[in-house]
Amino acid sequence: MNLSSLHHDLAPTGKLRVGINYGNPVLATRDRTSGQLGGVAVDLARELGRRNNLPVELVGFESAGKMVEGLQAAAWDVAFLAVDPGREQEINFTAPYIEIEGTYLLPPGSALVAIADVDREDVRVGVSSKSAYDLFLSRNLKHAQLVRASSPEAAFDLILADKVDALGGVRQHLVANAARLPGSRVLDGRFMAIQQALGIPKGREAGISYLREFIEDVKASGLVARALEKAGVQGVSIAPRVTGK
Repeated sequence: MNLSSLHHDLAPTGKLRVGINYGNPVLATRDRTSGQLGGVAVDLARELGRRNNLPVELVGFESAGKMVEGLQAAAWDVAFLAVDPGREQEINFTAPYIEIEGTYLLPPGSALVAIADVDREDVRVGVSSKSAYDLFLSRNLKHAQLVRASSPEAAFDLILADKVDALGGVRQHLVANAARLPGSRVLDGRFMAIQQALGIPKGREAGISYLREFIEDVKASGLVARALEKAGVQGVSIAPRVTGK
């Protein structure tokens, strides 16, 4: 692979600007005091920069939707986000490196029992706008009404304010929020498997070819597993190896 072409694709400004979604605690977190980002996506971003001898600039976003909007402003060069057909017109994706569950948080006293119960005419479902689970539920819910908020935290405010009957999201985030809402519960099972991958804007062919190899290597080498353990993230599956892509 031509190193000059690769570096132009990965870091056209001379820095590897990596989009990090700290609204998803499986991927990353942001220290409330210092603003410092940490987590699995951050560790992988730094490894990507190290292997290519490129300085890394972490570009934080409070939601995946805002990260995708940042692409229009050329705010990042590569980003850690979920694969979704609605994003593939603008972004090339690697194979996933982890898979996480999308499920529902129910408020105290809810009569809903199972995932299938949520898709009813009288049910309002809160989501973070343009998240992977918003895009998925927009295509798949037939009866329930989606109520969108600007971020996962703003979506949680909807359930606190009794504006929704269920909150869709990443299981780990919902479990953490359930601890802040006594009597609430997270449903067993899932409505989707959210496949987290590495993305790069369309047209950067040298870049996506390299990133696909990179993701397969960090899965196989155990780097992803070690990063998850370091971050204390549980309940996440490392995606299976993909060949020939």
